[in-house]
Amino acid sequence: MRKRITCLLLFFATIVLIDGRCEAGSRFPIYRIIAPNVQFWEKIYGTYTSNQGVLHDKDDVSIIYGVIDFIPRRTPGAGKVNAQLEKMVRLRHKKMLEKFADGKKPRTKEEEKVYALFKGKQKADVFREAIKNLRVQTGLKDNFRKGVIRSGAYMPLIKKIMRARNLPVELAYLPHVESSFNLNAHSKAAAVGLWQFTKYTGREYMTINELVDERFDVYLSSLAAAKFLQENYRQLGSWPLALTAYNYGRAGMVRAQKKWGTYPRIIKHHETGIFKFASKNFYAEFIAAVRVARRLENERSLVKDRPWINVTFRLRDYASASELSEYFGINAEEFERLNPALRDPVLEGRKYIPEGTLVRLPATKRIRKQIKTIPSRLLYAQQIRDKEYRVRRGDTALSVAKKYKVPLKELIHANDLGRKATIRLGQKLKIPAPAVVKKKAKSSKEVVTLEATPKEEKNTLPTLADTSNRILTLDKLSKRTP
Repeated sequence: MRKRITCLLLFFATIVLIDGRCEAGSRFPIYRIIAPNVQFWEKIYGTYTSNQGVLHDKDDVSIIYGVIDFIPRRTPGAGKVNAQLEKMVRLRHKKMLEKFADGKKPRTKEEEKVYALFKGKQKADVFREAIKNLRVQTGLKDNFRKGVIRSGAYMPLIKKIMRARNLPVELAYLPHVESSFNLNAHSKAAAVGLWQFTKYTGREYMTINELVDERFDVYLSSLAAAKFLQENYRQLGSWPLALTAYNYGRAGMVRAQKKWGTYPRIIKHHETGIFKFASKNFYAEFIAAVRVARRLENERSLVKDRPWINVTFRLRDYASASELSEYFGINAEEFERLNPALRDPVLEGRKYIPEGTLVRLPATKRIRKQIKTIPSRLLYAQQIRDKEYRVRRGDTALSVAKKYKVPLKELIHANDLGRKATIRLGQKLKIPAPAVVKKKAKSSKEVVTLEATPKEEKNTLPTLADTSNRILTLDKLSKRTP
């Protein structure tokens, strides 16, 4: 009994509760100000599925209005139906809140339940603010579970990297928040890979160009994430701040710390145009993800993907992807799956694999032996050169791509033109080569470094499982509120 009381006291003193153990001095404290947020995200990850939407207040996530049952997304026309449903539910609650803001009392049972959510704060200005704060969060239970299954292939390696840099192993769970351990995840902000690096940040730690994008390589991107998080921690001095900076940006977090000091004060007071719901909830999401993932990992019914060993070596010269595949006796699809950082120009033979690239292969005795004696005929002293074209009046990226019969996407990547593919008069454009031209090798042997790494599975984006044809209902608040 005394132990239980002590544990509760420590919790309310903002000392964290992790895995059911009360721990003093934890590096990942659950502050009182974010305790409701942690609980909310645990429900999102562990209770509500992707066919459900939780209508809540974005500033106070403890205010849950109800849960919407959506039609499964694979159902024809589901997008329009679900959008209309969400709009209808939002409008109904908006009208209720407007009524309360005008000083009117609830008359129906549903209105009474909503009114009761604001007990002690039933004022006109509070209700008017609540109207602005209506938000729907889609559940993630099914996708999160798939992420835990996928994580089995990568988690041992990532934890090893964190330990090697003397970082908390809990950081290995961050991809659950970022990508659900989907190696091919893309965001609207053009962040990609397991750790969702943007090009701008990723280039500080990895090679990212038209030929190689190491954000898709599990080992290299995880090493980059470890370095990035370590630098965040070094500058900010706490993991709540370091993790928030992963989403919000280090410079912005440093400014917030100088102004407000502690993490709780920043969450309570800091306001900028970009420090909004996502950034304020990022650390709480991380804590929730760790807790839900660990519970799932302990379920006997859940079988995670098994890590497998592959072998890597670093090229000292240029090489053809197809020729390497043939030499090592693996097909093109397998080579591409093992080396997701290689881009289309390399895989399609229009460019060589650049020197210095980490190449990944199955860890068989035969391949280990072959790596040590790569014949000189497979190695090239120079990269296949691009043609150059100077932009003339009236040219567009598309017209230039058509003129030289190259994919527009490759022209954009080769010249880093951005989403709008903007070119300017007089600009020199690199024209990707259409075919492989062999060059003379620099050396006859490759000096290699071998390292064991888990299997890197090239997953597709998670799909939603079909459910019954049950039409959407707004469940009772008393039963569905976290």
